[in-house]
Amino acid sequence: MISAKALADGHSASLDQLTLAELITTGVYDRHLRRSRLAYRKRRDRLVGALGRQAVRVTGIAAGLHALIELPSDRQEDEIITAAAHHGLALTGLGTYAMTTAHLPALVVGYGTPPEHAYTGAVARLSAVLTEAASADARRSGKPPPKRPDPSPRV
Repeated sequence: MISAKALADGHSASLDQLTLAELITTGVYDRHLRRSRLAYRKRRDRLVGALGRQAVRVTGIAAGLHALIELPSDRQEDEIITAAAHHGLALTGLGTYAMTTAHLPALVVGYGTPPEHAYTGAVARLSAVLTEAASADARRSGKPPPKRPDPSPRV
């Protein structure tokens, strides 16, 4: 095995590879993935539910660890990111990842990192930041805040 490994891959640790092989063959790795997917899906659902009353759209695949929050076209990513930082949130704008400046304003929100005990508060603070931004935009423009989707349960 040592000579085969040396020929195929001399850079990764044998103990790490053997450990991973054991986890895969015993099914422990599969159980871990299933448990993690469920936990992250629940977190994403909580994020989508909390932002359902905002004038934003949450997109991105449900299997990931990030969601894309599309902002109204007249909203500035940087203003939201700065306001979020004042609330103890670390957000990234889609512009950070864009190769051109022509993109809709959006936030990239990672929901896998916060510990469970802090997640609910973080989502509430994000919702508050978005509400404050919509109110500030309405005051500046003299228009009423954008209509929010009907909060009644969907069937």
